[in-house]
Amino acid sequence: MDRNLELMLKEQKTAFYIFDSAVLKKRIMHLRTRLPERLELCYAVKANPFITKEIENETERFEICSPGEYEICKALGIDSRKMVISGIYKTPEVIEGLVSDKDFCGIFTAESVRQYRLLCELSEKYGRKLKVLPRLTNDSQFGIDPEELENIIRERDSHPMIEIIGVQFFSGTQKTSLKKFRRELEMLDSFLEKLKSEFSFEAGELEYGTGFPVSYFRNESLDEDALLEGFSELINGLGFKGRIILEIGRSIAASCGKYYTHIVDIKSNKGINYALIDGGMHHLVYYGQQMAMKQPFLSVIGKDSIIPDKLWTVCGSLCSMNDIVVKQLPLPEIEVGDVLCFENAGAYCMTEGISLLLSRDLPAVYIIKENGELYRVRRTFETLALNMPKYERMD
Repeated sequence: MDRNLELMLKEQKTAFYIFDSAVLKKRIMHLRTRLPERLELCYAVKANPFITKEIENETERFEICSPGEYEICKALGIDSRKMVISGIYKTPEVIEGLVSDKDFCGIFTAESVRQYRLLCELSEKYGRKLKVLPRLTNDSQFGIDPEELENIIRERDSHPMIEIIGVQFFSGTQKTSLKKFRRELEMLDSFLEKLKSEFSFEAGELEYGTGFPVSYFRNESLDEDALLEGFSELINGLGFKGRIILEIGRSIAASCGKYYTHIVDIKSNKGINYALIDGGMHHLVYYGQQMAMKQPFLSVIGKDSIIPDKLWTVCGSLCSMNDIVVKQLPLPEIEVGDVLCFENAGAYCMTEGISLLLSRDLPAVYIIKENGELYRVRRTFETLALNMPKYERMD
């Protein structure tokens, strides 16, 4: 057994995450070697804020979608010039605080005409030239309608303190269809050409959220190399020759993470074998998991060489009929105290779970550096204080 894992299993009696910096950086390098050299990378911090510091020199930008994410990046010492302040709702007070801070030199996205006007007002109020990326809608609540965005470009000279550096676009995650990528990129290429021909606006850059997929479950058919090759051909065929920055979260972060949870009880009810764990659905979120029917990549620590002999339904610690992690999973002989290791837990697992339900603890988080050094970046965290009523009389 790996020495670091042995140390953590000895110290941690409850569930925990491990994020491997070497695996993370190798993944970024893999993407770069499979994609056109002209492409740059923007890491979506929401996928996993714990690994942000590990890749501060590996990606060109960081997408920040909340005041909390900004404070995390600031505390980690991330250069503000690499920050893109995004998100469908930007708290006006927070945005004003950033604009008034002369040390902040990041980029702002504009998700609506209202957001754009706010940035225009603040740029004039504080006498600061701001870099702005209007977001083109993906036919949802996100972004700006094409006609409204065209009006912004048409009237851009009315706001000399705003530098519109390009356009941002994102349409979803776990996209496996090259036809969808083709439709989006052709639409964007056409839109950028229209801005150039009709409004004399030559976009300096396109920030494009790819939504590259991650294979989370056994028996999934995903040929990532073929997908990236096809995507690269589409990029190379674009008429747009400005900067292209790919905003990626899940595809960068997923493979670097593992989630460890202990078997705390085993039973058989009406012919079905149940293994109860000290974690559950509040710790482990796989995109595309449906009623625990799909089987993620996992193993029983120390029993890799043992042939599975029974089917087990793995359930979590929440008092909820929905807390089923996986059904009818072949496992070797297991017992209370065994530890399950779930793969590809580096993106969203630690942030998307319903972590306040039943006031259960949040797992500890560890990072393994490239040189093998082990760091704990979050202790096991009690959530009961967050659910504890505190009566404050309002006079």
